[in-house]
Amino acid sequence: MYRRAYVLLVVTAIGMGLWAVITAAVLDQGLVDPEGSFLGPSWLRLPLLLLGALLLDLLPRTLWYSKGRPTLMPAIVRERLRSHWNKERLTLVALGIICFYVVYVCYRNIKSYLPLVSDRMYDRELHLLDRALFFGNDPAIVLHDLLGTTVAAHLLSYIYLWFLPLVPLAVTAWLVWSRNMSYGYWFVTSQCVAWTLGTISYYALPTLGPGLEYVAIYQPLADTPTTSLMESLVYTRQSYMIPGLEGQVQSVAGFASLHTAITLLVALMVQFTLQNRILKVVFWVNFGVTVVATLYFGWHYIADDIAGIMIALVAFYVGGLASGQKFDRYPLQSHPTTTTSKVPVSRD
Repeated sequence: MYRRAYVLLVVTAIGMGLWAVITAAVLDQGLVDPEGSFLGPSWLRLPLLLLGALLLDLLPRTLWYSKGRPTLMPAIVRERLRSHWNKERLTLVALGIICFYVVYVCYRNIKSYLPLVSDRMYDRELHLLDRALFFGNDPAIVLHDLLGTTVAAHLLSYIYLWFLPLVPLAVTAWLVWSRNMSYGYWFVTSQCVAWTLGTISYYALPTLGPGLEYVAIYQPLADTPTTSLMESLVYTRQSYMIPGLEGQVQSVAGFASLHTAITLLVALMVQFTLQNRILKVVFWVNFGVTVVATLYFGWHYIADDIAGIMIALVAFYVGGLASGQKFDRYPLQSHPTTTTSKVPVSRD
């Protein structure tokens, strides 16, 4: 039942891997581990991530149900392993984490090579489009005047940076805890497709982003972790362009906004696979505020955010089809056609 999801996940990971390896060879660059020494070398990191996903499920559950009594813990662990960590769950978690990890590492490397591939940037054109859409005004200046540049800057900064832990946490949550196995395949497949499409967009329409190209517009902003991150990325990019310096990854590429794409993708998955109304509101608000933050801090142009929305919608739909979801036109909704690889859902 999941054959299409298997194939799409593996093909996407292999495709990104080949793209990264071939580009590195042509440019005479090495593939770099974007996470540095985090959790050790790459060959050790994947087994640790897989073990971490298992422990993340078993440890809190065991401690909670045993109430801290060691004699009860083995039985609770055995029951959870038997009922939840069956062959299908293990396959989903292993395949999902490995493919996502490969896609993400290749994404970071391919993105890093962009300045060596093309020096043509389209910031001027997208900036003029922004001003046209805002009737001659810069979107960032409008937002600065409307929201202010101090308290709002700090609030938007933390919400924008929440994206960094959100990505691995969301992937882990759907892989490990989705009651319907097809939802786990849906989410991780959509994630891999979204990161791949985002990487393609960087090469299709390369930009620096307004915060780097039009620095003066953003100087009134208060110092926040987000502004510090942007300064760090600028410094890393400048160092990356110095011949002879190896082992660095530069992360500057504007089009399209993957912050927009991934936060929308998470909001869509929460909307379509969870029943909790509060979570739905939280993640839709998170998506909306993240879009505002991309313009407020100068990470992206309006066209970048629109492209990010389109990437999310395509990835969401393609991942749904691959994982066996059935999309109804009226009303606009989806439902799974399976709960496992063998047992079809008997009713809509």
